[in-house]
Amino acid sequence: MSRLLTDWRDRLTHRKVWALAAPMILSNISVPLVALVDSAVIGHLPHAHQLGAVAVGATLFTFLVGLMGFLRMGSTGFAAQAAGRADGAALRQVLVQGLLLALGFALLIGLLALPFSQLALQAMQPSEALHESTEAFFHTRLLGLPAALASYALVGWFLGTQNARAPLAILLTSNLLNIALNLWFVLGLDWGVVGSARASVIAEWSAALLGLALTRPALRTYPGQIAWAALKHWQAWRPMLAVNRDIFLRSLALQGVFLLLTVQGARLGEATVAANALLLNGLMLTAYALDGLAHAVEALCGHAIGAGDRPALRRSLTVAGGWSLLASSGFAVLFLLGGHQFINLQTDIDSVRDAAYPYLPYLALLPLVAVWSYLLDGLFIGATRAREMRNGMLVSVALALPVAYAATGLGNHGLWLGFLLFMALRGLTLALMGWRLQRRDGWFVRD
Repeated sequence: MSRLLTDWRDRLTHRKVWALAAPMILSNISVPLVALVDSAVIGHLPHAHQLGAVAVGATLFTFLVGLMGFLRMGSTGFAAQAAGRADGAALRQVLVQGLLLALGFALLIGLLALPFSQLALQAMQPSEALHESTEAFFHTRLLGLPAALASYALVGWFLGTQNARAPLAILLTSNLLNIALNLWFVLGLDWGVVGSARASVIAEWSAALLGLALTRPALRTYPGQIAWAALKHWQAWRPMLAVNRDIFLRSLALQGVFLLLTVQGARLGEATVAANALLLNGLMLTAYALDGLAHAVEALCGHAIGAGDRPALRRSLTVAGGWSLLASSGFAVLFLLGGHQFINLQTDIDSVRDAAYPYLPYLALLPLVAVWSYLLDGLFIGATRAREMRNGMLVSVALALPVAYAATGLGNHGLWLGFLLFMALRGLTLALMGWRLQRRDGWFVRD
């Protein structure tokens, strides 16, 4: 306990954490704000199926893009460790590899997206109006896929170099432009659901181009030359692809849970799937804010591991963990006291509001349950310990699914109970794996 207090009182670590976390929290919060504005704009159109279409279409797109989360996570860990070694050549290799992987996977996902969306909609059994509106939204959103994946790789690389200003510029450009265009296209031009999708596409391409422009000044800090010839050999790609494979499987399991929540909600009716989307916007707001602290953990812990600095690793985790607990408690109180206003802000459709209100206690509890998985994800990403992240996620899903299935008789309450259990298991499994690694000094000595 005395060591924890000593670590917590280290002012330099607090400054380092917040130098990275503050701009990332600011930029991250803009992501769920886009979802909130989407919901608020579409949610004040006359029909529930319009709000449901944006909810379902966005979930399908997020599922596909979320599978590529390794483009950010893998880039961050490798870039952080290269920065810790002051290896400019390695940093350039990580950047190029991330962008090439983003382009390749965008082409692959583009080919699979249309049949995937049809299968998903068949499983949801939506009304004809919901089906048609969802298709229109989703097909338009696919035009922004290459830019979205490129931004993943760019943001991850910048974070690894402890440059939080560039991700701030990328994310704010994307999300604030998205919000402005959403209001114009949907309310001003009356383009409806498709207008919301078009706004997202334009914003994503604008942000990706800005990110590419920002790499040049960032590279001046780390002199070096990329070994282009090395990229022709499998050995140069093997470490990143091995980590990315495990993060992909982890992301597949995670996005599968969110997709299942949407599919089951859609089967319970248009009002229920729309209500669940509004509630999940609250989770997104919490997650993206707390991810700012998790991103600081990724960069600082990865740097400490690259430099072989054990005390710095411990201090970074302690300080970020303390602030994460305080922030999650604040969100819990916010949703407990202001949950009804949060729902009312997003929609004036009475059936959707009535469907959402009974589940606000789950939303208030979620930040306290989920915060530990966000924090520990940051530690494992910075350490490029993707195998453990994958195993923890698969165990969590395997344990939570039977409980969720057994609770199907409880309707939407069963869905939320299963989801809460899943989020709790995520943190618990990572904590146990982290404890085992610490006992054998596994953060610094690879198996």
